[in-house]
Amino acid sequence: MYDIEKLRQHFPATTVFKDPSVMAIFKNAKIPAFLRDWILKRQAGPDGRIENMDRLSSYLSTIIPRRSDRGILVDEARSQGETRKFLAQMDVSLNHRANFYTFEIPTLGFTHSQTIIEDYVWERVKEDLLGKKEDSLGKSGVWGLIKLGYMPPEGKNPGRFSLLDFKNFCPYKVDLEAYRTARAFFSIEEWMDILLGAIDYNPDGYAVGNMIKDDIWEAKHTMLTRLLPFVQPRVNLVELAPQQTGKSYIFGKIGKYGWMAGGGSLSRAKLFYDAAARRDGIIPSSDFVAIDEIKSIHFSDTAEMQGILKTYMEDGYTTVGNVRVEGEAGIILLGNIDVNDMDANADMFRELPEVFRDSALIERLHGFILGKKIPALTDAMYMNDWALNSEYFTEILHLLRSSEETIRYRSLVEQLVWTKHGADGREKESVLRLCTAYIKLFFPHADTELIKDMHFKIDFNRYCLYPAKVMRETVLQQMQIINPTEFGHRRMSTYKIRD
Repeated sequence: MYDIEKLRQHFPATTVFKDPSVMAIFKNAKIPAFLRDWILKRQAGPDGRIENMDRLSSYLSTIIPRRSDRGILVDEARSQGETRKFLAQMDVSLNHRANFYTFEIPTLGFTHSQTIIEDYVWERVKEDLLGKKEDSLGKSGVWGLIKLGYMPPEGKNPGRFSLLDFKNFCPYKVDLEAYRTARAFFSIEEWMDILLGAIDYNPDGYAVGNMIKDDIWEAKHTMLTRLLPFVQPRVNLVELAPQQTGKSYIFGKIGKYGWMAGGGSLSRAKLFYDAAARRDGIIPSSDFVAIDEIKSIHFSDTAEMQGILKTYMEDGYTTVGNVRVEGEAGIILLGNIDVNDMDANADMFRELPEVFRDSALIERLHGFILGKKIPALTDAMYMNDWALNSEYFTEILHLLRSSEETIRYRSLVEQLVWTKHGADGREKESVLRLCTAYIKLFFPHADTELIKDMHFKIDFNRYCLYPAKVMRETVLQQMQIINPTEFGHRRMSTYKIRD
């Protein structure tokens, strides 16, 4: 466990006390971690603890309305002219025919056909909805504080709910340089534990049963590997793991820039582009899209989806009709398999739908997360002390995805890693892309001077390069099993730290 006082000294405004009993209230209310920590900062006492649980519950029901509260909001908007302010996720679109903006709040059932953003309001809130030109926001599905009004029917125009106010949900000043500076005060072992605390896990809780020190390290590192798509554009991963290891929580509840698509049916329109509505899907507007329960997933047009996924995963864009659809989202495939089936030398894809058993699609996965290395979650594995605020932490990860930051860290990786001439292009890109994500996560303070240090090189090899090679080699092993004719002869190239 890291030194709590040291953490609070270097992150004085961005830590929060994470109490499992309080966390359970938010979990039962299905409130994501980033919203939870924002609320805790406002409701907790000086010691970080919640003193009045009843007051907290009342505040939660007011600030984050549920679907069942829609009628109350509708009545407030219609009878009073405005609703109270509440937190929700909003998607914005331009109605081309009517020439005005509309919005959607999916969790509350407000759809584009029912809403309007008048021009004078749009001019006031568009920066919060779209981000400044120099920012990397500009995304649909923005979280914020919302106030609604109501425009009654007039002539042939139907009544619509109007947006009166919107304030982007970004309650912390996120300074990357300050974050990098603070990181330098911690050892790599301390930093690994701090990262776990930031995503709500107690690093001391990983000592389960008779696990040896190396197994504990591997469990922690594998858990944090799930964050690579949070910090690096277009990282495509697959994780097949036993149940109760926290996959859905990490990808579905920790940050606000990703999207968790559950089992069932998925369409091209939902994922990429809805041609009828002329509206982007979730992939162009997200940092990552995690497709959960892939054993039970099905697509409305399997052949179309397989082709479009392969194109996007390779190039970062695809074409729907005559529309070019671009994105920076990584694709993550998640599924549960028995721990006894977790063997890189066996066919771990054998129970998956045929759409995912295509070696050409698998080749476009950068890495395989071996979820069997993460023990089933227990009460001892949940954080119960001061930790980095999840909202602040995921904002940092989001900023580190920018082109400028990616070029910076990729340059460091290129200087560190020697690759044997003639390495397969997709394989090399996978290893280096994973290393770039890892160095952002574990060594955000790295620069051209630090990477010359021998101790740093040893740490980089253990935390970044070696795991990246294993992840990619596991993908290769699965390709060889599924398509031995094409891939049976292929071997991983050599990647090592430069002298």
